[in-house]
Amino acid sequence: MRKGIVVTAHVGVEELAARAEALGFSSFWVYDTPMLHGDPFAALSLCAKATSRIKLGVGVTSPALRSAPAAANHFAGLNALAPGRVICGIGTGNTARRTLGMLPTTMAELESFTASLQALCSGGSAAYREGDRTREVEFLHVGPYVNTTDPIEFVVAAFGMKAAAVAGRRGSGLLSFGLLDPGVWTALTEEREKSATAAGQRAEADSYVMTSMHVLAHGEDPYGDAARDAMGHIALSLLTFAADNPSTAANLPEEQKAAVERLLSRRGTTATSTDRHKVLYRNYLGRIAPEDRDLVLPSLIDTIGLVGGPDELAARIGRLERAGVDELVIQPVIDPDAEMAAFAGLAI
Repeated sequence: MRKGIVVTAHVGVEELAARAEALGFSSFWVYDTPMLHGDPFAALSLCAKATSRIKLGVGVTSPALRSAPAAANHFAGLNALAPGRVICGIGTGNTARRTLGMLPTTMAELESFTASLQALCSGGSAAYREGDRTREVEFLHVGPYVNTTDPIEFVVAAFGMKAAAVAGRRGSGLLSFGLLDPGVWTALTEEREKSATAAGQRAEADSYVMTSMHVLAHGEDPYGDAARDAMGHIALSLLTFAADNPSTAANLPEEQKAAVERLLSRRGTTATSTDRHKVLYRNYLGRIAPEDRDLVLPSLIDTIGLVGGPDELAARIGRLERAGVDELVIQPVIDPDAEMAAFAGLAI
């Protein structure tokens, strides 16, 4: 299984990218969440100049954030700095939209946007629409502005079969966050391959899963403070999403529903407040505060994070690989250098 790193976009991120490359990681990603973190393209441009081998990914952009021409310009421009090393992750904007108090875009918009980006970034043309007006657009640059020659890798963010089918029809890979169920990955992989074959696309494409990891020392409590701190940002992301989406919360186990209610109370908001996005998402995907450790339930540690001894982790990761996952991408939040070194040294 290949290994990658994901972090929030911020000043100095290029130092982490250079360290990740030196440790032998395959990819280095930043999130695309405008009201939460720094600009992903500025961050990865710095990373491109500080590295020479590692792939650079945006995980993930959305049709609701930028028009297709603007997004294509960003990705093709980054491809000029890091030829053939760019990964374009695309999703409906679950986080990026909800931080604005808005809903994600539709699967149809996701597919149309992906098709436009693929066409434009490979030097082709795409239909661009504003209201009732539609025009065909393409890059008009002359000179070293963008790179449409070296391929960009496209991956679609997926938690269900519809997104996996979009990935297949577009000949794209898959990316998911905190999804560590091998059975679900098997189903997603099969749906992507089936849809790709039906659309005349290559069935083979890479799959990535983003999560957190804590390698336990001998005798260490898997539910102790160190484990909760290392994977708390993943646990809080699920609870935050549920707090913002009552239909999701309704399907959670009772103890997780109670944690969602505690989170809402602690943030001083409700699941129906129109300004809940302004407090629910503060410090999203950052290191959790000690007072929030109680929200990181054992059931969340067991299902959406990778916490265990080296042999246990290797076995879990092996099951994911057999289910179709090609690369495991970890977000370090406590001590990035130490966490990356521990991950690099893990035999998987």
